[in-house]
Amino acid sequence: MALVHWAERHTLVPLMHDTTVKISVPGNHLMPGLLGAHDGNLKAIQAAFPGNDIHARGNEITVSGPEAAHVGALFEELVLLLESGQLLDGAGLGRAIDMVRADERPSEVLSTEIFRGNGRTVRPKSAGQKRYVEAIRNNVITFGIGPAGTGKSWLAVAMAVQALQSKEVGRIILTRPAVEAGERLGFLPGDLMAKVDPYLRPLYDALHDLVDDEAVQRMMERSTVEVAPLAFMRGRTLNNSFIILDEAQNTTPEQMKMFLTRIGFGSRVVVTGDLTQVDVQGGRSGLGELQRILGDVDGIEFVHLGSKDVVRHKIVQDIVDAYEKATPS
Repeated sequence: MALVHWAERHTLVPLMHDTTVKISVPGNHLMPGLLGAHDGNLKAIQAAFPGNDIHARGNEITVSGPEAAHVGALFEELVLLLESGQLLDGAGLGRAIDMVRADERPSEVLSTEIFRGNGRTVRPKSAGQKRYVEAIRNNVITFGIGPAGTGKSWLAVAMAVQALQSKEVGRIILTRPAVEAGERLGFLPGDLMAKVDPYLRPLYDALHDLVDDEAVQRMMERSTVEVAPLAFMRGRTLNNSFIILDEAQNTTPEQMKMFLTRIGFGSRVVVTGDLTQVDVQGGRSGLGELQRILGDVDGIEFVHLGSKDVVRHKIVQDIVDAYEKATPS
């Protein structure tokens, strides 16, 4: 664990006067990963905390300035991440900086393992994503609400595959309303399943990211994984299943009630949606008023993700922020 020498009492609250902090990194082998190629990480941290002086010599880093406590805590967290075997890329470093500024611990968030398979390990990449994953683990129904790129659907599928492999459930059901901007099913070629395939494709893609193609094919053939439009849920009782309703902002209130009343024994449900992208006719989204209606029901949790949880290209986060500023409150 990183050894931190504080010139003053260790606090994560920024001080109004200058503070000096010295961080002793346990082992020179960690320094290249900590500082980055050509000191790229060090320069990025200096740019993020411009009023502070940061100097690295040997395996010791000295920080002086009004935010030295935050910078020292950041380096300590980065060392913990490196010791756990993680690499520090630019995106991960940026998220770690944001977490430390919010008095969160990146080593706890980014080291949480959700799923391991198909040659990859899935971990949350933000504090919001960690709250979302914990809510799914601890509740019968979880609503993940937030903008594009926050990992709502992808993490829900990862949790579903993990639950299936650990035999917590017997099958996975993936569903979406067949509504999109500017198109309706009648304009698409083919039979009904061919028509709905484009709407369900994002869920297929997430599944193939996590499980190899042959295993996905076997699960589909055995109905261990079912992918179907929301209309196919009517009249069913879904027991012992992990059910994901994606793009739920495009359900009507009647469809949402129908879906939520399908839940049977031993099942877990994740409902994802983005209330800024409602395409349902008339704008009557079944997701809009749901927290007011169900917010006090035990076993249900609403998790709101924001631009800080976007894990796509940084420009996506900037776009989300720009739209939020431009939208009247």
